[in-house]
Amino acid sequence: MLLLPVTAFYASILALIYLYLTALVIRCRRKNLIGVGDGGNDVLQRLIRVHGNFVEYVPLCLILLAVLEINSHSTLIIHLLGGSLVLGRVLHAYGLRHSVGATWQRLVGMMLTLLTLFIIACINLTLIYWMPFL
Repeated sequence: MLLLPVTAFYASILALIYLYLTALVIRCRRKNLIGVGDGGNDVLQRLIRVHGNFVEYVPLCLILLAVLEINSHSTLIIHLLGGSLVLGRVLHAYGLRHSVGATWQRLVGMMLTLLTLFIIACINLTLIYWMPFL
């Protein structure tokens, strides 16, 4: 039986964040009676982007994290990368939700997300293509 407890932990935390972001969009839609689209509402536009941005990055990161957990024995590295992803997504969502301009939260959140994605991809490539030959 294949178990991925670390990835399962971070996937669950990120799922709860996803549900929270979804609830923010739904609440704003109901409050402003907007069924489809953003109705020109600036707050709803930002909330939709926060939600969309989350959906754009998290699935690929989780897939790569699961692959890393399958191929690696280092749970510390997987926890560091999973924690970095969670922190990055929370910071980005907070910064984008509360400001239309650039904020340190958006910048750091996006940098953490992209850096995490890059590191996981590089480690996976190293484990799969170079380690068998050493």
